[in-house]
This record gives sequence, C-alpha cells and structure tokens, in this order.
Amino acid sequence: MSTSRLISIVGFSTLIRLFINTARRFAYPFAPALSRGMGVSLTAVTSMIAVNQITGLFGLVFAPLGDKWGYRLMMMAGTGALAVGMFCGGLFPYYGMVLLALFLAGLGKTVFDPALQAFVGSRIPYERRGMAIGICETAWAGASLLGIPLAGILIARFGWQFPFFFLGAIGVIGLLGLYVLIPVNEQKSISTEKTSIYITAISQLIRQRSPLGAMGFAFLLNAGNDNLFVVYGAWLEKNFNLGIVALGIATTVIGAAELLGEMITAFLGDRIGLPRLITMGTILSTACYIALPAIGINLPLALSALFFVFLAFELTIVTSISLCTELLPEARATMMAGFLASAGLGRVVGALIGGPIWISGGIHATGIVSAVITGLALVFLMWGLKGWKPTP
Repeated sequence: MSTSRLISIVGFSTLIRLFINTARRFAYPFAPALSRGMGVSLTAVTSMIAVNQITGLFGLVFAPLGDKWGYRLMMMAGTGALAVGMFCGGLFPYYGMVLLALFLAGLGKTVFDPALQAFVGSRIPYERRGMAIGICETAWAGASLLGIPLAGILIARFGWQFPFFFLGAIGVIGLLGLYVLIPVNEQKSISTEKTSIYITAISQLIRQRSPLGAMGFAFLLNAGNDNLFVVYGAWLEKNFNLGIVALGIATTVIGAAELLGEMITAFLGDRIGLPRLITMGTILSTACYIALPAIGINLPLALSALFFVFLAFELTIVTSISLCTELLPEARATMMAGFLASAGLGRVVGALIGGPIWISGGIHATGIVSAVITGLALVFLMWGLKGWKPTP
C-alpha cells in the first residue's frame, strides 16, 4: 500500500471515528436534557450510559474475526452499526429505543476501534507507533471540541432528537467512504486457526502477564474516570447554573485537554518511552482527582481543574493504546479488543457508581474515589510490564 493511500485511509477513518465518539459521548454532558426529554430520572440516564459501556465486552467476539477476515470488514460493520442505531434513536424517541441507539453506537465503536488500531499497528513500525496512534486518537478529543458542542447547538435549536439524525447520516457517509477507500486485496490480516478461534483468542490474552496487566490497568483507569465523567455535567449545571449550549461549549475545555494529551503522546511517547509516559500520566491523574474538589470552587477554576484531569487521563490512555498494539503482535485486534473490553467494563462500573457517589457525597467524594481507583491501576501496570520488552 502506498504512503499516500495509507494517509488517506487513516485520515478519513479518524474523521469518521470522531463522530462515532460523539455518538458515544454526547449523552454524558447532556444527561439532564435527555432525562427531561424522555421524562425519566437522571439516574435512569446514567444507568443507560452504563449499559452502553457493556458493548466494550463484545469486542472479544468481533476482534478475532478482524484478525481472521481483515480489518476493512470490521471497520465497515462498526460504521454501519452507528448509522442504524442513531436513526433508531431519532425516529423512536422513547427510553427503550434510545437505549438501543446508544447500545448500537457503542457497539459500533467497539467493532471499529480495534480494527483501526490493528490496521495501524500492522503497518506502522513500533518506533513510530506512538505518533501514529496519537494522531488517530485525536478523534476522541475532536468529539469534545467539535462533536459535543455541535450536538448542544442542535439540541437547543431543533430538540434533543436531532443529533441522532445527524449522526446517522454521518454513519452512512462513513460506510460508503470506507468501502471505496480500503481495497479488499490490501487486507493482510493476521492468520488464526480456523477452529476454536475464540478459545485461541482468549488463551492468547490470559497466558501472558503483560496482556493481563494491561487489561487490569484499563479496567481501573477507566472506572476512575467515568466515576467523574457521568456527573461532571450535573456538577457544572448545579453549581454554576450552565445552560445546554453553555454546557456544550464548556465541554470544549475537556476536548482541548484531550487533544493536548494526544499530541503529547504523538510527539513525546516514542522519545520518552511508552511505559515511562504511561506511569507518569497515571500518577498525574491520581493527583488531579485529589485536587479537583479543592480547586473547583468557581467556574473558571472548575474548568481549569477539569482541563488537567482530562489532560492526564487522555495522555495515559492514548499512550496505553499505543503500547498495547505491540503486546500481542500475533493477534493485534484481539489484544486491542481485550484492552478496550476491560476499559469498557471499567466504564460500566464507573458509570454505575458515579451517580450514587455524587448524590451521597458531591464532588469531594467523586474526586477521592476516582483517585483511589486510579492509584490501584498503577499497581496493575507495574506488575504487567515487569520484564516486558517489545519484539525486535
């Protein structure tokens, strides 16, 4: 594959992934608006977000198929799930259908992400992997910088259903674009045994310490972050009286932090060393959670505190993704699915505990719990990477 073709594929895939991430994320800051629109409680919406996170577990079903059949098919399937889900949510604005819509959007991300990451990992040398993955991961920050503020404007002008229609149309465009851009004969998928593909995949993940450590790390790191993420919109709305559009704009602070974190990975990860940068980021994340309640006493300081929380988290998670593309080179998509499934399960736990912790103890309890969980993640990281070295 030519360099120009590879750049075009990665660029377009990153753009589509921005909107997949928007579909996955916009329920967080607009949880109060969704609860009012559907006539349900805020806890019901945060529970819906938690159910959405369960889709990460399905990566272990689809990723081995990507290793066997090629990453193109999985990327198209993920984009198709986005389109179907979003149109369902827009056309049928009821709790059950919106739950299904977010579930399919989450499933689309679960299928799409490991395939894209494995695609990049199979074509970019490890010495440049941090930069390549860091650039791809700007789609996550893009959701906060562009996608969520746009969703806020659409909700304010046309109602809470309209973002579903918009994202569904983007899914259709993405599906057609991937079909045209990625040639079938360019798919050099990693070979796997034709029999017992799932038994083989699971055994590859659990028989080595580094994949196990990475999955434990992903679970705890994401649980700590979602414990805050599911309630930060309610925190800003309650303490500082932010409206829907203002809340969407405020979310750009998080997007800017995430973009900076991704750029740090892209430009420094390969120079500092991916394991070392992950360790630094995890320690910084823990410190930020502890400091958040004390710093966030007015809106400018609260937004500044959120900036550093999400800068540290994004730096850590993106660098972790870069590292994990090399932990199991014989089955990259399977490894990434295991990592993302663990991360998704962690987000389920974080989303489930986030609402009750916020209600019972406010932002102080949220910060303390997130700090403790993130500190435990560092323990798993150090255990998993002990003695590990990249394959020459």
